[in-house]
Amino acid sequence: MREAERTNVAPLSPEAARRPPVKETPRGDMKESVIASDLTIEGKIIGSGHVRIAGRFKGDVQVDGNVTLDTGAHLEGQVKAQVVVVGGELLGNIDNAKRVELLEGGVISGDVKAGSLTVAAGSRMRGQVEFGWDDTRTTKSEAKGFGNA
Repeated sequence: MREAERTNVAPLSPEAARRPPVKETPRGDMKESVIASDLTIEGKIIGSGHVRIAGRFKGDVQVDGNVTLDTGAHLEGQVKAQVVVVGGELLGNIDNAKRVELLEGGVISGDVKAGSLTVAAGSRMRGQVEFGWDDTRTTKSEAKGFGNA
């Protein structure tokens, strides 16, 4: 008797159709998409999951997950994500992030609105910053910044 072949393809059987649907992946188990260091891409990223940019990207990024900009990477566009980590260069605004981390050597040229902001020595930023405010309590007069960020 011959042994059954092993494949990556599921058999087409009535039992497979009756199985309960696969549950959504929890936020901590989201897949990460990577733009490699030798790539230059122009466009728009929208969706769920994490994005790591090691190369160059021109366009807006809006994800229900995290955005990481590696050292040496360059992003020109608006960013809307849960957590944004900048180790490279970001030319654009970060809007409504829960947390933003500006790493040593990281550069942000744009405005940042976040729940919390961590800034490492050796990083640079040019723009306005709002953090720690509950959106329901913020008014235009409270949102004005003082001095240079």
